[in-house]
Amino acid sequence: MYKTLEVLGPEHEFSIVDQELRPMPIVDKVIRMIKGRTVNQVVLDGSSFGKELQAHVAEFKADRPFTSPEAFESAMQHGVDKINRLLASDFDAALLGTGMHPFLQPKEARIWPHRHRQIYDALDQIFNLRQHGWVNIQSFQLNLPYMTEKEGIELHNAVANLLPYLPAITASSPIYEYKVGSYLDNRLHFYALNQKEIPSIAGDIIPEYVGSFAEYRERVIGRYSAELERAGAPDYLRNKEWVNSRGAIIRFDRSAIEIRVMDEQECVKVDVALSCFIRCVLRAWISESSVLRPHEELVKVLWSTARHGLEAEVSGRGGLTARDVCLDYLETAKKFATVSEKRYLDIVENRIVEGNLANRILRDVVGAAGVKNFRSVVLEIYNRLVECLNDNKPYS
Repeated sequence: MYKTLEVLGPEHEFSIVDQELRPMPIVDKVIRMIKGRTVNQVVLDGSSFGKELQAHVAEFKADRPFTSPEAFESAMQHGVDKINRLLASDFDAALLGTGMHPFLQPKEARIWPHRHRQIYDALDQIFNLRQHGWVNIQSFQLNLPYMTEKEGIELHNAVANLLPYLPAITASSPIYEYKVGSYLDNRLHFYALNQKEIPSIAGDIIPEYVGSFAEYRERVIGRYSAELERAGAPDYLRNKEWVNSRGAIIRFDRSAIEIRVMDEQECVKVDVALSCFIRCVLRAWISESSVLRPHEELVKVLWSTARHGLEAEVSGRGGLTARDVCLDYLETAKKFATVSEKRYLDIVENRIVEGNLANRILRDVVGAAGVKNFRSVVLEIYNRLVECLNDNKPYS
């Protein structure tokens, strides 16, 4: 068991694409090349490469949580490098970050056809998986440990208070299905709709404040489990903490809070920087027992930042924008950062001041308007994003 906030446990989701950005549903083939048979994941020396629901999306996870951001960056990039070399040599393909694939048509996506397929079949009967919120979303997830129930509840509630501002910094899904969407974070928009038949599974995305694990199990897990039972869901989908689709959930199986609200970024280095920012802010809030904002206010802020990013006006904050609040949080993070964490916070500061990845993508799209057609412009930009992941360099 780790101390509260002692380590960082990342999970990354990347598409496999060819040079024309066509999604390539070959995760199982890559696994077989490494392992010799089809399994859900393979170890890569410090990280693991595994399947997701979509056959063209791979998940990279840490073998064990990282105590330092440098170890985080080194191990996860090592895994990306290994898979990218294999993809280039055997499939003429590469990994792509960001929160959504810009061209994917949901009806064309393939679902993972091997072990755990029965789970996907059961979900499909209730929700219809052939929609963006299932087959065209890529998130960066961060697991932060807690040591005791008291610390776990405190961390969960503090995370809920921070979540609405993360899309302002992390939005990276402005384009889907060959068009510019209504949100900077379209992934989050579709994510909130993908289980609308049973709204209690995702709730308001912002998790409810709770006072104990027992209350959480009753109010959250118990409620959606009962609704799943009424919908005819099999036993293996009920009373499972991982079914919870809020933007942050308690993972009792690993004594951690798992943050799910962030779009995947263009490279590992930026994911590391975001992790440092989040941990430093939470470290400050927990040590200072910061006041929690009302839940309803947080929900309003979330959807404002998902749509407008850093320019969003913040409900209940007297005319402040999300950029104003994020800059304030950044100053807090700097005060509570370690020496190694401070090296990464410059990346977050640049995102807050100059715009998130969605802003940068759209600026380049607009800048090329009238010179090339939309598809060729987007193809060029996202191929640069492929290079960002391969080279581990932020997009500029």
